[in-house]
Amino acid sequence: MKRSALLLALSAALPLAHAAAPSSLVTVSERSGFQQTGRYEEVQQLCKAFQQAYPKQVRCFEFGRTPEGRPMLALAVSRTGALTAEQAGKRGLPVLLVQGGIHAGEIDGKDAGFLALREALDGKAAPGALDKQVLLFVPVFNVDGHERFGEWNRPNQRGPAAMGWRTTAQNFNLNRDYVKADAPEMQAMLALVSAWDPLAYIDLHVTDGAKFQPDVSIQVEPVHGGDAALMTAGVALRDAVMDDLRKQGSDPKHYYISFAKTDDPQSGFEDSMAAPRFSTGYFPLRNRFAMLVETHSWKDYPTRVRITRNTIVSLLSQVAEHGAEWRKLAQEADARALNLGNQLVPLSYRTTDRTQMIQFAGYEYTRTPSDVSGALWTRYDESKPQMWTVPLRDEVVPNLQVAAPAGGYLVPAAQASMVAEKLKQHGISYKVLNADLGKVDVETFRASKTKFGAQSFEGHQALAVEGAWQKEAREVGKGALFVPIAQAKSRLVITMLEPESADSLLAWGAFNNAFERKEYMEEYVAEEVAREQLKDPAVAAEFKRKLASDPAFAASSAQRLEFFARRHPSWDERFKLYPVMRSAVVR
Repeated sequence: MKRSALLLALSAALPLAHAAAPSSLVTVSERSGFQQTGRYEEVQQLCKAFQQAYPKQVRCFEFGRTPEGRPMLALAVSRTGALTAEQAGKRGLPVLLVQGGIHAGEIDGKDAGFLALREALDGKAAPGALDKQVLLFVPVFNVDGHERFGEWNRPNQRGPAAMGWRTTAQNFNLNRDYVKADAPEMQAMLALVSAWDPLAYIDLHVTDGAKFQPDVSIQVEPVHGGDAALMTAGVALRDAVMDDLRKQGSDPKHYYISFAKTDDPQSGFEDSMAAPRFSTGYFPLRNRFAMLVETHSWKDYPTRVRITRNTIVSLLSQVAEHGAEWRKLAQEADARALNLGNQLVPLSYRTTDRTQMIQFAGYEYTRTPSDVSGALWTRYDESKPQMWTVPLRDEVVPNLQVAAPAGGYLVPAAQASMVAEKLKQHGISYKVLNADLGKVDVETFRASKTKFGAQSFEGHQALAVEGAWQKEAREVGKGALFVPIAQAKSRLVITMLEPESADSLLAWGAFNNAFERKEYMEEYVAEEVAREQLKDPAVAAEFKRKLASDPAFAASSAQRLEFFARRHPSWDERFKLYPVMRSAVVR
């Protein structure tokens, strides 16, 4: 398409009014016909310019600094006069946090957000919506990644001409960091969230994947898990936004549009519940809404910006209409979370085998053996639309569940500093014990199976454990932490401190030392110990049964000697003992 024809098409596709808008509020993207995106310096200029143009409606502020020293900027936008977290809280206003550029190559949200913001302030989009809420807009979350700018940072994406990088300057993927919060950027975001307590957190992305016709997926939580009443409201929010997008010509899907089997269209699609390391898995644990918006990477940049802009405008309208009701539901969920003790709480979810065949708008394609990779090579012909009949699995149910402790968790003094730091980052309440409790009845978890990650992931060696809680009397000293279940963020407490949770502190390797054997008995000593213990008929009988029933044990001299070492007083009783306890009593 010639450039003149392209610009004509863009003017029809996007509700642009930048000819009448002050030049200081028009983005590089708009001026280029949505072929380019600006550098971060533009975000800094626009943030100030919006505040200058709308001093009573917009406040531009810094909420953190990146490792490379760049300011992390947000715009608080409202016609209510509430432009600080304190003012919004006092007036009971719903806060909508819209975040762009967590993966800075997927930068639609930045340019779409500034466009939607200007139109909303001018009354050309979502009229009246800013009278009933506060919009908190973070144009770029991953600022350092944004400035790692290049033309080929997203080889499977159409436009803009150049863009940022997926990860931070420290090579963290921020959308794996919500619970562990390693990155300074995430710590700043969590502080922003704790201060403003947004009702809904909108995470704007561009998907990867195959070539097909649908242009966006809208995934909301809580829908599959979390507080039951909020799940109903989450479905309503998702469906309302999808309905608005359909009216504007989109074909939104409620599941992530990625094949169940990589590069195989006939494998279809499956929905899932995101783990808490992701935004849509994290915010339901705080009893708040999260939406993942994924425009399709093979749509051109003008189309993707338009769809993202439409999504933001829809959200503004939905929060204006339902925000007060949804905020009340969230507060009621907070109150219910105070009573989560002794209740079953899911630690993970699974997609069932229940399948429906759906019609999905794709393109003709071929899959032929590749003489390069040796695998099947998929080639799509975008000139030939084709309706696919493919399976969809979208029934998601709880998988591993655990009964929450009646009182809370006890963290020994040796681990207290590290755990307290993480709890603070999430705004979780805890108490430091100022006196020895002595030996008290608690529940302890000893791992029967452990599996360390074979390689580093996000800077950690992961650990998966199996085992069970059991009652035991243990010493609890001065300086230990007590983390009560009776708090609004109880689901997050359980996620972080239950050892079998996929995003627990244990799972991310915070307690690996406790599962590493440090003390050993020399073989010649163990031989003597074994012969002494075999004088006990019960031990001898058990050893004989083990030899007969376990070939691996019988073949391993180390395991055979360990059988006796474990029964010796020198054995480390803390080996594989999770250094966090559960308490039925509120301390």
